[in-house]
Amino acid sequence: MTRARLDKLFTVLLAGALAGLALAVAALPAALVFGIGFSALAAPYSELPNSLRTPPTAQRSNLYASDGTTLITSFYQEDRVDVPLAEVAPVMRQAIIAAEDVRFHEHSGVDMRGAVRAFTVNQGSGETRQGASTLTMQYVRNVLSNDPRLSERQRAAATELTTARKIQEMRYALALERELSKDEILARYLNIAYFGAGAYGVAAASRRYFSKPPAELTLAEAALLAGLVRSPHTDDPINGDADAALARRAHVLDRLVETDKVPAEAADRARAEQLKLRPSQTPNDCTAVPAAHNDWGFFCDWFTRWWNAQPAFGATVDERQLALRRGGFSIVSSLDPAVQRATNEQVRRIYSVDDRQAAPTAVVQPGTGRVLAMAVNRTYGVAANPRGQKTHPNTVNQLVAGGGAIEGYQAGSTFKLFTVLAAVESGLPLSTEYDAPDRLVTEYSASGAASCDGYWCPRNARESMAGEHTMWTAFGESVNTYFARLTERVGADRVVEMAERLGIVFRAESDARLARHGAREWGPFTLGVSATTPLDLAGAYAAVAAEGRWCAPLPVVSIADAAGRRVNAGQPNCRQAVDADVARAAADVARCPVGDQSMYRECDGGTAEGLRRQVGRPVAGKTGSSDGYATETVVAFTPQLAVASIATNPDDPRDAVGQRVQGQLVEAVGEVLSFALRDEPVRDFVPPSEGAAFRVTGTRGGN
Repeated sequence: MTRARLDKLFTVLLAGALAGLALAVAALPAALVFGIGFSALAAPYSELPNSLRTPPTAQRSNLYASDGTTLITSFYQEDRVDVPLAEVAPVMRQAIIAAEDVRFHEHSGVDMRGAVRAFTVNQGSGETRQGASTLTMQYVRNVLSNDPRLSERQRAAATELTTARKIQEMRYALALERELSKDEILARYLNIAYFGAGAYGVAAASRRYFSKPPAELTLAEAALLAGLVRSPHTDDPINGDADAALARRAHVLDRLVETDKVPAEAADRARAEQLKLRPSQTPNDCTAVPAAHNDWGFFCDWFTRWWNAQPAFGATVDERQLALRRGGFSIVSSLDPAVQRATNEQVRRIYSVDDRQAAPTAVVQPGTGRVLAMAVNRTYGVAANPRGQKTHPNTVNQLVAGGGAIEGYQAGSTFKLFTVLAAVESGLPLSTEYDAPDRLVTEYSASGAASCDGYWCPRNARESMAGEHTMWTAFGESVNTYFARLTERVGADRVVEMAERLGIVFRAESDARLARHGAREWGPFTLGVSATTPLDLAGAYAAVAAEGRWCAPLPVVSIADAAGRRVNAGQPNCRQAVDADVARAAADVARCPVGDQSMYRECDGGTAEGLRRQVGRPVAGKTGSSDGYATETVVAFTPQLAVASIATNPDDPRDAVGQRVQGQLVEAVGEVLSFALRDEPVRDFVPPSEGAAFRVTGTRGGN
């Protein structure tokens, strides 16, 4: 039912009440009537519903890139953002008063004279030409009908067409007028009113129809918007009746002239203007990120998953989503557009968007856990793929961070880092030496191709690796049998526990079951047989870069609520996962694979020796290959940044990517590091103690 019809019905319903008041006016002095009558009618401000004292207007939340100004997308049920009255053009303020309540500055919330006049005019003309509600009463009705804390039934009851409800509306309006200034009420009204085309509030309406802020509205534009409030669903010039919108604009201009707010000549010029719409749509949700930055969609998707896990925004996922879409949060994300662009370019040099294989990549900041980039050679979207192609070229699956249908990918020898950490923490020095044969029969039970008479018996990638090794040389050359021996010495369960401590999540049920019930026998874990993701892996290596301080992956720099207050949920969530000296030892070992040199000059060859020259600064990292080169992985880090990339077929782990892609991954990761650190000072790693390097000791701390 339109507002006009509601007002007509109300004037009929209110006639009896007004007649009674008229008799009182005839019988008593005016001052007495209004003194007693209005005092009895008005409600105490303290008894008003909280929604009227603190309006719960739904406002859109905006997600920005790390610069704080580049919009990634918005989230909303109603497209609305509140603005102060000073940011609304004076002509817009005048237009809304002329359209809805010309005596706004003269009454105290209830305009009895206006109501009588409306009833008389409407009865005489046979149609609704004037409404009985003041702007303040309309504001009350809007608040009650939009209160998210009420059920649909309660909202309907709060706005039902009865004399009792209308009298209550008057009581609330009178109470508000005693406590709030006219400007405060006008600002609240402008921010809650619906202007059609999905735009709630004057700021959203100004953007929706004219692609400009409300401070820049012209007379013709302001009159058009003010005219829409009466019948926004039918007069909307974008989706509804443009002629009706122009007719309402003319009516508002006439009222502005009648009330001496606008000269007749200016109104005539505005009336003669053609309808000049410049419509724009506020993006909503992750599928609406700018087309030119479609790759941001994967980061946006991960952000929403992160938000859904934050208890600060509600007790359930539904409550947290409601808070995001109604709470008016301003969220500055950790996404660095330049680093994201560079990472995306490198990923797509390895595989095209149409390739069945993918190279999901994550860039993480040590010490905060903030994620600067998430890239994968896919189009973020729900468009259908050709037959047999599950995730290419289009997908919204979280290929970088995991979750949902994505359990992760085997990362091969990159997991040897957890064995190093567990060993050093247990008191073994980096100089621990073992003979590493080409094949080693271990104490761990196994079956299948990796079994020798029922025991796990790994072998090295090349026969030339056999011989005496320390952690430095074994990690540098990725000697499998050395790490099998080291795992036997330390205990596979301690290696598994170390990985979990550094943020490795077991998303595959088979991995989770082994971690819970079979960790002591999970010797092959050291060779990266568990599924993981680039984000988890980058976060784990970032903890080593930060001297043992692990931080939960974080997609935001700051979050402010609708009132501008900072929300603590946007702060890093970190803990000292391993002793700093243990982490320094692991970083020292990790310099060997990438062509850098340990602090004690113990490195002797590596699997990605060109990376140090490419990056041009101290760097550490590791490569990893799963069985049959089904996947290839590269992780590299400096004290300021960690990057992890995994080449895989997300739809078929048996579809081997081949060993050759490892060199491309190394180069890509190196380019990302070089670009992202281009303006950063060169920092070296802190050397481990001589004890951690050369002496057997007791346990070196930990968590």
